[in-house]
Amino acid sequence: MDTSTVSNEAKLIQAAEATAKASANSTSSSSSSSSSSSSLGLSSLANNYTTFLTLLTTQLQHQDPSSPMSSDSFTSELVQFAGTEQQVQTNTNLSTLISLNESSQLSSGSQWIGQVATATSTTLPLQNSSASLSFSATQGQTVAIAVSDSSGKIVKTDTGAAASSTNTWKWDGTDNSGNKLADGAYSVSVKTMDSTGTTSDLPFSVSGTVTGVSKGSSGVVVEMGRASIPVSSVTNFSKASTAATTES
Repeated sequence: MDTSTVSNEAKLIQAAEATAKASANSTSSSSSSSSSSSSLGLSSLANNYTTFLTLLTTQLQHQDPSSPMSSDSFTSELVQFAGTEQQVQTNTNLSTLISLNESSQLSSGSQWIGQVATATSTTLPLQNSSASLSFSATQGQTVAIAVSDSSGKIVKTDTGAAASSTNTWKWDGTDNSGNKLADGAYSVSVKTMDSTGTTSDLPFSVSGTVTGVSKGSSGVVVEMGRASIPVSSVTNFSKASTAATTES
C-alpha cells in the first residue's frame, strides 16, 4: 500500500470520527434542552397574553377623561388582544391533539415489541453485544465507519470496500483494543472519499430489536435496549433483513 493510499484512509477515518463525535455531542445537548422547549413556548405566549391584558386595563383606567382613547385605537388593541388569546388556545389545543396522538401510538406500539426496527438515525443500538447498520454505496467504494460513545469518545473504527450497492455492517460490541463494551446507545458515522480526496457522508440506517415503546421528550420513541429512537425516524418493522454483510 503506497503512502498516498494510507494518507487518504487516515483522512477518511478522521472525517468519520469527527462526524460521530459531533453527533454524540448533538444528541446529548438536544436531549437536555428539548424536554422543556414546548412548555416554555406556551408559557411565554400565555405570559404575553396576561401582560397585554394588564397593560390594556391599566391604560383604560388611567386615560385622560377629557381626551379618552379613540374608538379606532381601542378596537385595534382589542383585535390584538383577541388574536393573542386565540394563539394561546390554538397552542393548547395542538398540545392536546399531539398528546392524544402519542397516546394512540403508545397503545398500538406493543405490536412492535420483538420486531426488528430499521431507522434513519445516527444512534446505533448495541444489544447483547451486537449492532448493525446498512449503507448504500457503489461496489468497491472505500468506506469508513466510526462509532462514538455518549461522551464523544471514539470506541470503534473500521474501513473497507463496499461489497455491493446495499451493505450491512455488523459490530460485536468490542472497541479498537478488543475490549467488550456495555450495551447502550452509540453514535455512528459512515463516510466515503472521492478521487479528489473529498470526504462525504453515505446514507445509512440502523437496526435493532424493539424492547419497548415510551413517550420521550419530543414524542413517542421505540426502545432498543438502552437506546431510544423517535418513531418518526423508523422506516420499517420486520422479522429479518436481507443484505450483503460485512462484519467487524
